Amino acid sequence: MTQHLAAPAAPASGTHTDWWRGAVIYQVYPRSFADGNGDGMGDLEGIRTRLPHLRDLGVDAVWLSPFYSSPQADAGYDVADYRAIDPMFGSLLDADALVRDAHDLGLRIIVDLVPNHSSDQHDWFQRALREGPGSPLRERYHFRPGKGADGSQPPNDWESIFGGPAWTRTPDGEWYLHLFAPEQPDFNWEHPAVHDEFRSILRFWLDMGVDGFRVDVAHGLVKAEGLPDIGTRDQLKLLGNDAMPFFDQDGVHAIYRSWRKVLSEYAGERILVAEAWTPTVERAAAYVRPDEMHQAFNFQYLGTHWDAAELREVIDVSLAAMRPVGAPATWVLSNHDVTRHATRFANPPGLGTQLREAGDRELGLRRARAATLLMLALPGSAYVYQGEELGLPDVTDLPDEVRQDPSFVRASGQDGFRDGCRVPIPWTVDGSSYGFGAGGSWLPQPEGWGELSVEAQTGDPASTLELYRRALAIRRTQPGLGAGDSLEWLEAPDGVLAFRREGFVCTANTTGEAVRIPAPGRVLLANAEVESAETAGGKVQLPADTTVWWAV
Repeated sequence: MTQHLAAPAAPASGTHTDWWRGAVIYQVYPRSFADGNGDGMGDLEGIRTRLPHLRDLGVDAVWLSPFYSSPQADAGYDVADYRAIDPMFGSLLDADALVRDAHDLGLRIIVDLVPNHSSDQHDWFQRALREGPGSPLRERYHFRPGKGADGSQPPNDWESIFGGPAWTRTPDGEWYLHLFAPEQPDFNWEHPAVHDEFRSILRFWLDMGVDGFRVDVAHGLVKAEGLPDIGTRDQLKLLGNDAMPFFDQDGVHAIYRSWRKVLSEYAGERILVAEAWTPTVERAAAYVRPDEMHQAFNFQYLGTHWDAAELREVIDVSLAAMRPVGAPATWVLSNHDVTRHATRFANPPGLGTQLREAGDRELGLRRARAATLLMLALPGSAYVYQGEELGLPDVTDLPDEVRQDPSFVRASGQDGFRDGCRVPIPWTVDGSSYGFGAGGSWLPQPEGWGELSVEAQTGDPASTLELYRRALAIRRTQPGLGAGDSLEWLEAPDGVLAFRREGFVCTANTTGEAVRIPAPGRVLLANAEVESAETAGGKVQLPADTTVWWAV
């Protein structure tokens, strides 16, 4: 029986502050953040003990990837019980304590919500299997008879994101839809019971005091009527990505309008954040209209190369798309599904967001630090993935036998190398698992990982950690940083971005060579040493791959 716990106080008053418009939100991947009980797996108790690090870092909120009861077929994104904590992570009491401790430290908590699909161990799905064809529970998922005389062919030609058919046949002959792994059957959002259940789940966690939800696969809940075939890849290319019958259907927006009404019942400005993979930024803006979600991840920005022209284009498009709906732009460089940007920027353009190559480590870190300062200077909200404040690279040489990404073992679909960005982060220079926990770590950490630890970098003015701390402290106090929807581009040499906000200028040299520019003002912060100009307007040397913040 689930226990309904009293909600702790929010970290701020109930006054209207729109805190989320300029927030810096830190993503915690629970199994890789900190291990509190020494079993080699990160957990809620471990997160609690490390919350002071996040307060000192200067972030506003913490987003927790899934910790629900789950068979872990897809690292917790296959949920068996949305109102229970998986024992590997702790208990509901641990979750309640974490929310309270975070609020006491001035941090808000955002939890992951997975509404597109459940685990195949979810009670609804298990009952649907037991009761057989015609069961009312089957209507809450997508069960269909197969094609062909004997029903041995899938109901349509859809493919799973993880590879292979998006349909699995049950022993009684029917097929069920799963856009991801077979252990993740898709809910049928045409059924009212699914709507009722998720509004109830929202209230359960809001009553505990969470400050919002990151909505997984927000673009996938509603499927095209009749579940039509996609056709050949050539046909799909002609129609465009927005013709995909299982993604970004207009019907999803009614769902989020109903959720927004639920959140409006609670004080403290609770928020909804969309993970919506859409063909354009303009399509993503539809998810953050005033009566729907508050934010949507900017995947177009995440996939942009370290190139001034590309960056300027996606920045302009992002800000322009969000202005008509009054939503903040969001900016992100890394997360639990892509190669860390310290490795991505170390490799030539065109290799995508998943890599096995380590690349030029020094170059990648320099560009990553510069990209971080550029991101944090842009108008809107920013996301930081755990460990990027340490400049962590991807671990590209993990042996195949230790990898646990479910798509790694599949013949097609995603490439399966997400484990590289999920290796547990280092806290100390020495010791068991470099301070992650007393019992080792579920993925092996590289030798020398401790040199990148929080302990090693704290107090070192040249470290990436101290760069993040200074940047976030300045962002809190500088009027021209954080929330907003506009900037003024300034003239700059090729390969250099320069823009002005209130009392502030940012210049970013994305080239591999130093460039001389007029100094706009006094240096506030830079990721590399910058010579001082005697007067504003005096020429200064902007080093290669360097971003500078100036007070003007």
